Amino acid sequence: MGTSGGAAGHPGVLWVPFGPFVMAGMGVWCALRPGRWPRLWSVLLPLLPVAVSATLVTLPTDSWGRPGHTRDVVHHLLGYVGGLTVLPWLLGHGIARLTRALRARRDRAGSDRTGAPAMP
Repeated sequence: MGTSGGAAGHPGVLWVPFGPFVMAGMGVWCALRPGRWPRLWSVLLPLLPVAVSATLVTLPTDSWGRPGHTRDVVHHLLGYVGGLTVLPWLLGHGIARLTRALRARRDRAGSDRTGAPAMP
């Protein structure tokens, strides 16, 4: 069984179903552990599938003269890069930050919700 150069060998095939979950997890990781490494991995992890799919959409360059090719590239960027990669990261990051802020606010308010500190 050899590998063909078709869609099955394309890393983006797995990115479509699993990429949003991976990127949402990366967003949560970045929200809970600020620093250089989580952000670096948030860029490096999707680099291969996104770069390969972008290359497949943009090459060969002689296809740029075809009507509608620019529209196809823009739709690819919006759907694949924006919808499958950036948006899930933003949602995971935002939800984790919001959850952390609400928990901190609840803990500051005390357990009886009167504003008095909780008694040990």
